[in-house]
Amino acid sequence: RMSGSTARFDEFETVDWIHDGAKERRRQTEPQRHTEPRHQLLLRAYNAIESWVVVTLVGVLIGINTAIISIATEWLSDAKLGVCRSSWWLNEKFCCWEHKAGECTSWSTWDHAMGTDTVVVRYMAFVALGTVFATTCAWLVRVYAPLAAGSGLPEIKAILGGFVLRGFMGFSTLVMKSVGLALAVGSGLSVGKEGPAVHMGCCVGNVVSRNFARYRRSAARQREIVSAAAAAGVAVAFGAPVGGVMFSLEDLSSRFPRKTLWRSFFCALIATVSLQAMDPFRTGKLVMFQAAYDRDWHVFELVFFVIIGVFGGAYGGMCIRLNLKVAAFRKKHLAKWAVAEVAVLAAATTAVTYVNSYTREDMGELLSYLLQECKEGSKGWNNMCDASQASKVAWSLAAATVIRAVGTVLAYGCKVPCGIFVPSMAIGASFGRLVGTLAQMLHRAHPSWHMFAQCAPDTPCITPATYAFLGAAAAMCGVTKVTVSVVVIMYELTGALNFLVPTVIVVMIARIVGDMVVEGGISEQLILLNGLPFLDDMEDEVLDVPVAALMCRVDDVHVVREQGMVVDEVRRVVTTDVRGFPVVDDVGRVTGYVGCRALARAVADAGIDQNATIAFDQSVHRAGVLQLSALVDSSPVTVRPQTSAETVIEIFRKLGPRVILVTSEDDGQLEGLVTRKDILRHVRSQH
Repeated sequence: RMSGSTARFDEFETVDWIHDGAKERRRQTEPQRHTEPRHQLLLRAYNAIESWVVVTLVGVLIGINTAIISIATEWLSDAKLGVCRSSWWLNEKFCCWEHKAGECTSWSTWDHAMGTDTVVVRYMAFVALGTVFATTCAWLVRVYAPLAAGSGLPEIKAILGGFVLRGFMGFSTLVMKSVGLALAVGSGLSVGKEGPAVHMGCCVGNVVSRNFARYRRSAARQREIVSAAAAAGVAVAFGAPVGGVMFSLEDLSSRFPRKTLWRSFFCALIATVSLQAMDPFRTGKLVMFQAAYDRDWHVFELVFFVIIGVFGGAYGGMCIRLNLKVAAFRKKHLAKWAVAEVAVLAAATTAVTYVNSYTREDMGELLSYLLQECKEGSKGWNNMCDASQASKVAWSLAAATVIRAVGTVLAYGCKVPCGIFVPSMAIGASFGRLVGTLAQMLHRAHPSWHMFAQCAPDTPCITPATYAFLGAAAAMCGVTKVTVSVVVIMYELTGALNFLVPTVIVVMIARIVGDMVVEGGISEQLILLNGLPFLDDMEDEVLDVPVAALMCRVDDVHVVREQGMVVDEVRRVVTTDVRGFPVVDDVGRVTGYVGCRALARAVADAGIDQNATIAFDQSVHRAGVLQLSALVDSSPVTVRPQTSAETVIEIFRKLGPRVILVTSEDDGQLEGLVTRKDILRHVRSQH
């Protein structure tokens, strides 16, 4: 495990799930106590319907937003290559919709549009437009929504784990993430839109739910919607509603009760149906690279599948390691030059990728070609199905794999919206298609070998497209360390039930090999590198220290006295940067805990003199004393100083308090307190 920073801890506020849950239960029961019995049924029905209305709205908006981004991305990708003379707003596919391949006169490459016929003009237009798109994206993100940069997955995991990052899921972030993502992917950078789709989904969930008081006031309710929106984001990214729910359950959410599971599935379904209704590609497919296979596999191919699995794990591990080094260098040396870095990166990427026909294509479109079976008598796209061109195809695929791998390592994490799922799938698919092509060449050269005895005569024995499919799954698993979700997503993409066993094999091999190279997926490692608070990745930690070694000691803790404090003292206390205060009696025994915001609000609303007294003991009833005992949580979570740190971690993970008070065994006197951030600071300082 790499050493972890705590640099961004102060940007996040900690959610107190216990306190939040108690407040929500009081809100639910209080109206019913003052409502006539005949109206209580209507109130319960409204509360139930409201949840489904929110989930439905979130799903519909996620589907529509994804469709618009897909259309914009495809147009921008094609704009680097040419323009539709008759209707400039159409991409190449729609411009030539009514024409056969090679007979379209409406679409012109940039050299023809300028009245010349030279590859230099096409090359310069490709590089120049790609650089302009990427630079514009970086500038917009830097000026209007810096939090829209990156994939957003590490921050989403921290937020679902019980922390709040202000503005990260706001409306401005959603707008700039959507606009910037289309520009970044369309520019030709080796980034994908599938990871940021999760962030955008969560933004939609947050923006919609905050218009309903029930969700605006409750962090727990908000987490349900964000979890469901995250599942919908993955669902529309891959056209896989079940895979989206599985991904949210396996990789994102720290807590996933049955109610959240059901709503996540419903939200993913609504988002997928909305995307299907929009049909952005006019093919009936939810994503560009959906495919179908009708051929089976043979036992001897397991050797090649193992090779693909090993590559996926090795690629994922090395990609994570190298990308972390690039990210560290970027933070240290390029922080002030984010826009310039993106411009240089885009210029270099487009200059190199144009040379290779496989990297010149948009990665989603490339995947659609790589995953398609060869039809009998067809040479396929770029002669991939032409036996006489097999050697040339193999060399081109090998070069494409290396170019995309280097580009992904350098581009992922730059200051534009960027994902790593589809770039990794494209790299894995290129390598898989390479292995399939080589295996096919071997079979053609030596059909009588014993290992090919299972092959039926006069029928295709090896299908390179299925190798590309398995390579995409292996590489995606290698970089994310997600297993079950990847298998489900790949199955939903292809419906290839007969390839379920090979998919499981390559994914498991990729996970094992990847874990040998580096522990944890790219999101977990970026959480550590960027100093994000996340407690749920500590299941294997053995601290072997008591909580007394981690706590903030009583001398450094702000407390409030139960019997009374003057208003001026309280006002000085609430201006500190802490979120709450232990309440103690005259001898220092803990009697409760009070939140800072609630205390500050109560004092401000009271409008009393600064020398007046405030009491937190309900037995105190004196004239001129402001009684605030109702604000006090009289049963805070407490532990003894000798309690093991592992036990404290489990309390934080399972119960979710913001703070745990440490009291003496003899008389319950306050000795200190510990927060989730204290635990994380200690753990990361040990590595």
